[in-house]
Amino acid sequence: MTPWEWITQPLSYGFMTDALIVAVAAALVCSVLSCWLVLMGWALMGDAISHAVLPGVALSYLLGLPFAVGALAFGLGAVALIGSLRSRTSLKSDTAIGVVFTSLFALGLAIVSKTPSDVDLGHILFGNVLGVTDAEMLQVLALAVVTLGVLLYLRKDLTLLAFDRVHAHALGINTKTLHFLLLTLLALTVVTSLQAMGIILVVAMLIIPGATSFLWTRSFGRMLSIAATLGVTSAVCGLYLSYYLDVSASAAIVLTQAAFFALTLAAAPEQGLVSQAIRRRKTA
Repeated sequence: MTPWEWITQPLSYGFMTDALIVAVAAALVCSVLSCWLVLMGWALMGDAISHAVLPGVALSYLLGLPFAVGALAFGLGAVALIGSLRSRTSLKSDTAIGVVFTSLFALGLAIVSKTPSDVDLGHILFGNVLGVTDAEMLQVLALAVVTLGVLLYLRKDLTLLAFDRVHAHALGINTKTLHFLLLTLLALTVVTSLQAMGIILVVAMLIIPGATSFLWTRSFGRMLSIAATLGVTSAVCGLYLSYYLDVSASAAIVLTQAAFFALTLAAAPEQGLVSQAIRRRKTA
């Protein structure tokens, strides 16, 4: 098989072409958002929302509605519950997040367990990017365009919020509204990625690209570019690996991202383990 045949053969199947489009769209929006999540220490929030949408997805399947409707409703509901617990009690953020997402995830499991023949738990938890329909693909692309457009339009304000909330407030920026908007975009991103990656593995897509690019640079603009490039490259490489190695597509995508992170951890110019060892040797 020639290299050209190796590249084009998977694309001769319609389901692979659709999977590639959906995976790239989900990876791109997750990668860009992950930069803000990493800088603001919100990685656990992404984990919480991705698990909290399970009851919404299960109810949507049962009622014959688009899964995004239920997922978005429960995602925003989880954000509101976490915010309410934090503002009305003395509980810390990680405690409020833990209480809300485990309770909603358990509710979702209970709903699914009562109707095992109607809802495929595996598709909800681990995604089904190879079986995406045209309607689901359009839904994912529309949500990705909206989320990415808002993120890039408000990029400067969101970046200032991430680095210095007090300074942003002093400049007249409504930090509370911006805070809630970013959480809403996080819920939208989780919904966007559910079809490709599932509830569990979407967490990796919301953390690994941002963490990897953070090790490469201290410039936020370059951080966004590196994260987006790594996310899209991982989606494409992961799908090809899934096709030729006959493994789960979502697992292959996340493992590709993990491989990029491992290489970065070793070879990053300033924070890499190799460069740190060289500096220690020079100063010894």
